[in-house]
Amino acid sequence: MRTFRLVFVLILTAFLLAACMSDGSVSVGAPSPVIKTKTLKDVDGDFSRITTYRYPDKRMYRYSLDEALAMKMPILLEFATPGHCTVCDKQLQMIKGLLAKYDGQVLFLHMDQYQNPEAFIAFGVIGDPWTYVIDADQVVRFKQPGRMLFGEMDAQLQRVTATGKS
Repeated sequence: MRTFRLVFVLILTAFLLAACMSDGSVSVGAPSPVIKTKTLKDVDGDFSRITTYRYPDKRMYRYSLDEALAMKMPILLEFATPGHCTVCDKQLQMIKGLLAKYDGQVLFLHMDQYQNPEAFIAFGVIGDPWTYVIDADQVVRFKQPGRMLFGEMDAQLQRVTATGKS
């Protein structure tokens, strides 16, 4: 009986440690959640109702996530709430630089926690920024919590646009 308890405690401990190591977010290689998110059209063009970013670019709010996925193009999905996150503001400024380079090849979507909380829930994202790259087949090919450098993000977009997958 003592051995059984010891084995049980060891298995339970291993399970709990494994659970703590998982961040709970959508994994690389998994299909992207397909959900309706707000677009600029849904808020009658009022940026303050879709983002806390000071310098929004309408190209990041053209499509709902479900619409973007149906277009069968790579997607850069940025979870960032610049209203309370200085790093998020800088990350979105950097992404605006990538918009011109990948216009027509990649769809860029920004999700603000205050305006699209359902996207944060669907992806299991806690905190921000988080960057996801989704391929044309709706599969998550890259995810990164925290700030990224321009070159890091550019390399991920090059990979997904060169092959359609990463």
